[in-house]
Amino acid sequence: MARLVDTLAAIDAANSADLDHSEGKPAALLYGERMSEELSRLYPDASETLQIAARGQHIERWTSPRNAYPEGREGYLKWRADLALFHAGRVGEIMANAGYASADIERVSAMLRKIGIKRDAEVQALEDVACFTFLRWYFHPFAADKTPEALERIVTKTARKMSAGARARVLAEFELPPNLASAFGS
Repeated sequence: MARLVDTLAAIDAANSADLDHSEGKPAALLYGERMSEELSRLYPDASETLQIAARGQHIERWTSPRNAYPEGREGYLKWRADLALFHAGRVGEIMANAGYASADIERVSAMLRKIGIKRDAEVQALEDVACFTFLRWYFHPFAADKTPEALERIVTKTARKMSAGARARVLAEFELPPNLASAFGS
């Protein structure tokens, strides 16, 4: 248990360097805390490795800004792929320093790189938690400047990434307009 506490604290320390304090504390730190809160709520019996993956999902994300990559879908996908590898590497370093075995480090790396999504329960749980975190904390500010069509596409893509159980929970926990709620009903 001490190793888990040390690992989460090291992730938090790394994320505390984020200069974006638009919500009163470093944005990356706040995101990691929100991921852990959603994980605890949705999956209270989560393994240590899943707890670490949730907290480290966006470790030091600000160091690789989206605008450093080309515009468009191809640039976006390259940015996301590079970020996944970076997050996995950084969290792996922290885990190694805390004394975790290479098998545990590789497990977290696979989760952060979304290897096995829709087939691996923990990878899917991490994705469900990320989607809930987005919907609960980031959706409204994100949606403010989107057209209704763009918003519907984004919500549909979010719903597709989620498990059936998580989609059902979204419908139970969030008040969505019918055109957006329909994405979670399938």
